[in-house]
Amino acid sequence: MTKISTVSRGWPWLVAIGLSGALSACGGGGQTPILGGGDLALEPPLIPVAPPLSPLSVTGVTPAPHAAGLAVNTRFITAAFNKPMDVATLNAQTFTLACPSAVAVGGGVVTYVAASQTAVLTLPVGTLLPANSVCSATIHAAATDRTGMALASNHAWQFGTGASSDTTAPTVTHTGQANGASGVALNTKVEATFSEAMNPLTINNRSFTLQGGGVVVPGTTGYSGVSMVFVPTRELAPGTTYTATIGTGAVDLAGNALAAEHRWSWTTAAAADTTAPLVTTVAPADLASNVHVASTIKATFSEAMDPLSISSASFRVAGVPGAVSFHVPSRVATFTPHSALSAGTAYTATVTRGAVDLAGNALATDKTWTFTTAAVPLVPLAFALKSAAPYGSFGGSAGMTNMGTLTRVNGDIGTTGTTTSTVTGFHDSMGDIYTETPTNAGVVSGKIYSCTNSTTGPTSAGVNAPACAVATLARLEAQATYLALVARPVGGASPAPGANLAGVTLQPGTYVAPGGAFLIQGGDLTLDAQGDANAIWVFQMASTLTVGGPGAAFPQSIILAGGAQAKNVFWQVGSFATINAAGGGTMVGTLISQEGMAFSTAGNTTVTTLNGRALSLGASVTLVNTVINVPQ
Repeated sequence: MTKISTVSRGWPWLVAIGLSGALSACGGGGQTPILGGGDLALEPPLIPVAPPLSPLSVTGVTPAPHAAGLAVNTRFITAAFNKPMDVATLNAQTFTLACPSAVAVGGGVVTYVAASQTAVLTLPVGTLLPANSVCSATIHAAATDRTGMALASNHAWQFGTGASSDTTAPTVTHTGQANGASGVALNTKVEATFSEAMNPLTINNRSFTLQGGGVVVPGTTGYSGVSMVFVPTRELAPGTTYTATIGTGAVDLAGNALAAEHRWSWTTAAAADTTAPLVTTVAPADLASNVHVASTIKATFSEAMDPLSISSASFRVAGVPGAVSFHVPSRVATFTPHSALSAGTAYTATVTRGAVDLAGNALATDKTWTFTTAAVPLVPLAFALKSAAPYGSFGGSAGMTNMGTLTRVNGDIGTTGTTTSTVTGFHDSMGDIYTETPTNAGVVSGKIYSCTNSTTGPTSAGVNAPACAVATLARLEAQATYLALVARPVGGASPAPGANLAGVTLQPGTYVAPGGAFLIQGGDLTLDAQGDANAIWVFQMASTLTVGGPGAAFPQSIILAGGAQAKNVFWQVGSFATINAAGGGTMVGTLISQEGMAFSTAGNTTVTTLNGRALSLGASVTLVNTVINVPQ
């Protein structure tokens, strides 16, 4: 700054001298100055202004923010940046982990992976995170990029631990080139997606190799999210078979290695790929209105993309901080705001030409679209569930009962009930069995959280106080969600339906039951999102919900159309819900009732399916040969 100021102050006399010489050369003061006029010639030259530098930011972290059930033997915490970092500023003081426990989690080593601009905090061997706790990782503002630019503020995120260690080997779930494929472009990058987040320090040219024509192909290996990308230093040879190998040196965040090498092969074409990819669909749609403030923003691409190029640097929403993820198989990029959007506000989303396909071709032009949030500040329902989100069923303060051997809850179940008969007919993944018989045995893929002890298993010796605390919190947060549902203003894109929703197609909205009760009898209910994967339905009932019938016959289902998702459907039931008393049918959404609910009827063997959650705040929940799939 001192140099610039000094030079600037000296310019007037330098200009005067230069102008005097110029005028003399032109034959005197009567000639038009060569700078275009006397007044303009006396102005100092403009100083070139450099474009503003983009701020340093964290583009992705593992474990993900608000992740739950993290293995206690997790040893690697990662943070990716949008710029190359100054390695000297990444250390145990600028990348920290804190947990509310006497268990020591400090003393880690921070390593920087330049290929993916990722810092990795490695905890000491033998470190175990405290079970059933919330930990916080922080990148401190003292971390800077190579130009010396620091974060505007500390970047912190939280995640919850479970009760067990991870001993499961990761797998490769997808590859950018299908095994046995032909006609692969000569300028292709090699992509592989793992079943879980991996330690970036182990995804490199030692754990990955590419061979073709009897030689090893040189290149660089990068990693982001759950995907690795290998970039050859030159085009591949035409008409040649190449074999890619990921070795057992690749390990997950708990240190588990691939169980075996993963290999796949393909044959190249005769030419390179020079076709630009496209963004084919977006959600919310361009010019969409009444968008929920808790929406995520999505873009789908026309072809396989380089996942390392899909980040907050290439996918952004103006004025909104957020995180970007990319689902490689579906080619869908998702922007998740760090907090709810503002009500009644217009937003502009952009996918830039920084997004490239596996051949390195960028979008032909930036893809930009706009949408407007609902004018009424709607409650962000997906956030409101909080710790109640993992539960397939919750029996309030009364308990859970299963009848039959076909019941399976793909999630957790819980209750704050304290009597020994509170939970009957279930066993969970931790080995706890609650009063099962040969004819009444239901599987819980997650954990049973209760305020009583199991018949046999880890909690059979007495009440598990931590599990009771978890269940109590889940009930409180389910109750908060119930109250949020009650408070939502009524209104939707479809006309208000009658009490019976059978044979009706409804667009997103909040619908209240006339007379206090909703029925679905005599036909199925269809929910049509019309292309908006973030569309939300709320059904408000002062009293009951009855699906199926009339009587104990004729099961009914809910049909999702136009991109509608089960996680975005909510049923607020003032008293009791009866779901397909005859058995069978598919119910959809999160049901929260004041006074319990029942699925099917004792003796029915036809499976009833719920793609959602069955949460009761008071009375018990009864499942008869029922499968519950908790939405992600």
